[in-house]
Amino acid sequence: MGCKALLHVGQQMLRRKVVDCSREDSRLSRCLNTFDLVALGVGSTLGAGVYVLAGAVARENAGPAIVISFLIAALASVLAGLCYGEFGARVPKTGSAYLYSYVTVGELWAFITGWNLILSYIIGTSSVARAWSATFDELIGKPIGQFSRTHMALNAPGVLAENPDIFAVIIILILTGLLTLGVKESAMVNKIFTCVNVLVLGFIMVSGFVKGSIKNWQLTKEDFLQNASIHLCSNNTKIENPGVGGFMPFGFSGVLSGAATCFYAFVGFDCIATTGEEVKNPQKAIPVGIVASLLICFVAYFGVSAALTLMMPYPCLDKDSPLPDAFKHVGWEGAKYAVAVGSLCALSTSLLGSMFPMPRVIYAMAEDGLLFKFLAKINNRTKTPIIATLTSGAIAAVMAFLFDLKDLVDLMSIGTLLAYSLVAACVLVLRYQPEQPNMVYQMARTTDELDQVDQNELVSSSDSQMGFLPEAERFSLKTLLSPQNTDPFKLSGLIVNISTCLIAILIIIFCIVAVLGKEALMRKELWAFFVLIGSVLLCLVVTVIIWRQPESKTKLSFKVPFLPVLPVLSIFVNVYLMMQLDQGTWIRFAVWMLIGFAIYFGYGLWHSEEASLAASQARTPDSNLDHCK
Repeated sequence: MGCKALLHVGQQMLRRKVVDCSREDSRLSRCLNTFDLVALGVGSTLGAGVYVLAGAVARENAGPAIVISFLIAALASVLAGLCYGEFGARVPKTGSAYLYSYVTVGELWAFITGWNLILSYIIGTSSVARAWSATFDELIGKPIGQFSRTHMALNAPGVLAENPDIFAVIIILILTGLLTLGVKESAMVNKIFTCVNVLVLGFIMVSGFVKGSIKNWQLTKEDFLQNASIHLCSNNTKIENPGVGGFMPFGFSGVLSGAATCFYAFVGFDCIATTGEEVKNPQKAIPVGIVASLLICFVAYFGVSAALTLMMPYPCLDKDSPLPDAFKHVGWEGAKYAVAVGSLCALSTSLLGSMFPMPRVIYAMAEDGLLFKFLAKINNRTKTPIIATLTSGAIAAVMAFLFDLKDLVDLMSIGTLLAYSLVAACVLVLRYQPEQPNMVYQMARTTDELDQVDQNELVSSSDSQMGFLPEAERFSLKTLLSPQNTDPFKLSGLIVNISTCLIAILIIIFCIVAVLGKEALMRKELWAFFVLIGSVLLCLVVTVIIWRQPESKTKLSFKVPFLPVLPVLSIFVNVYLMMQLDQGTWIRFAVWMLIGFAIYFGYGLWHSEEASLAASQARTPDSNLDHCK
């Protein structure tokens, strides 16, 4: 009896969400276009990273090679972005990676993904609000910081921020109010601020290349000696650990460490994927919006970090506000006002970009019964998830008040990287699964958006999938490496599922040894090299096995290219960057996950909508297929 109960709970945790294609209506307002999505993606991504992060990473981690750090971080984000794009085409509903996991790998993984997304959005909001407050404070002569230090200091070093930030709380509450007014109003404000931000970044890049000097990329150890450093830094910055000089002063390990931090600068594009029910043509707009916004952001980050390190020697950069200091160094002190306006606009759009998707993920999870049901309430007039918006705004305000920027940023990165890894794994699994009726994953593509040829293709391919399912094959070496069927079948789907799990385990082993066993590798210990080479070879073999399996022929408006290599590469990069984060971040992450599991096992598992539907047999996958024919 006990075993049966355990098995039943296990089955419940792995049940998948059936997307109801017969419901075309949405409780949210469908009013955004592709340009709105690109502006939302660029606005939420080009925030604190470009104005604050570049100085700290160039000075402490990478030097002028920060441009390569941004390239690696951009590559990781583009790999994840392509996976998000395919899912946006498959399941154009509100919920982003949470929903993608739910329809693919089951309820527990979906909850973990959603819970991590909430963490990264809440922290994104809190960290950007603190950066906004610090930038504004710097501009007006630091009276807010002085007031906080004098009257509100918190004496809990290592746990809470030294100075609570009351101004950051006020900013979050104002933007929470804006988001409750409606989607179209929020999108308009976002577009205005994003355009100003892009113009200011263009000015910074051009002026940096005009006033900069290539000598700052060719510094030597002699330049850092005491007498020379006084002449080198016009801002009297004390040079500490400048590395060996040159373009890559801290070596390639410094570039990789910088890339793990720079990755934070690209977090934000996934907010586009949460707009599935608020976009006019989600299956084309979401993939285009994600890829376009990532390309624009990479060009901006690459250009600004290059301009910054050309204008000012990297050891002299100010960690908190590098750009105004760099302009002062080259004699353009007046440019700091343009930089201040751009940075406030950038931080405003980034704040809006973090706050916009947060209530939508909470709403999607609450509507599915995994979070408390009252959070799914929609305002009838504005068509926005009002309770979820107010709740998430309040939590973010408390976090911004109490915690420091660096601690927040690292914790945000780990949650986002885990979500990205799961999305890549889901793409890999879903592409090789049998019996995927097109319309189940294409219900937002209404008949007026399709021409007659497309409609005929959809109907014919859907019918062929119903009536001519591939014959079963028995397990053998031939089935692994050269299956006869050209369409996916049950065994090939199972092979891909197991292979994906094996690849994930092998990548984790490789990254643990490569990052945590660095000393063993330096000492040339044989076991470390054996584990690394063994895991790479096994990973290649398993990837070839996946590649040989028949792929789903479901017609989509966007598909991830170079399967299965690209999703595997995405998982590897994400896991490797996760391993770069420190022990304290992992402990804070474990605490957040324990809170999440308490909510899921105490409430979500027993109130899940899918459980209710399964119990009442009101809707099954078979009946859904009939709707879609």
